[in-house]
Amino acid sequence: MKALTKTLFWLTLFSIAMGFMETAVVVYLRKLYYPAGFDFPLVPISYDIAVTEFWREFATIIMLIGVGVMAGKNKIQRFVFFLYSFAIWDIFYYVFLKVLLDWPASFFTWDILFLIPVPWVGPVLAPCLISLSMILLMIVVLYYQKKGLLVYINFIEWILLVFGSITAIISFMWDYIMYLQKDASTDVVWTLTSKTNLFEEVKQYVPTEFNWWLFGIGQGTILLAIFLMYNRYRK
Repeated sequence: MKALTKTLFWLTLFSIAMGFMETAVVVYLRKLYYPAGFDFPLVPISYDIAVTEFWREFATIIMLIGVGVMAGKNKIQRFVFFLYSFAIWDIFYYVFLKVLLDWPASFFTWDILFLIPVPWVGPVLAPCLISLSMILLMIVVLYYQKKGLLVYINFIEWILLVFGSITAIISFMWDYIMYLQKDASTDVVWTLTSKTNLFEEVKQYVPTEFNWWLFGIGQGTILLAIFLMYNRYRK
């Protein structure tokens, strides 16, 4: 138990530090592109900085996977430690943004979350709820491993986790997809080979309505999978 506590301490500390590094980069970018404060529509970002940002985000995910793999003693621990690191990183990214920039104004402030294949946008609360689900899954796994059980995620639980995750992702893309239906001429995809400024294709886009119903289905399905796993071992 002492070894696990030590592992979780350093995993948490590492993830918080990663969250601060992410925040620091965003502070610099907002000074460059949003001196009056971040808001939609998005300001086009020069191609060289866009490419750097793309690879930085990729490197961040590799680092979070890497620390999970190094910290875990078996496959499921490596998986949930990655999820835990991702969740702590994401939550503290917003914590540090609030401390340094007094942003977001509330949990319902819109943010840009990801870009591929189309922009993911949503209120800050939504990714934070997903992160809390990741932490909950890790707690369930470690709780039953501590009891000496061989913990695994069964087929039905995997199906629910994957379905819930995909549904939640679609909810983040939903508003932009609706925007595309009104403007079929919009070039929706930015890639490393585009040779154009990032956000050039979305410089007129302002999010209007988040699909909470779709997100709720995704989040609810994820929580159902975690509950089924908990209930299976509780019995």
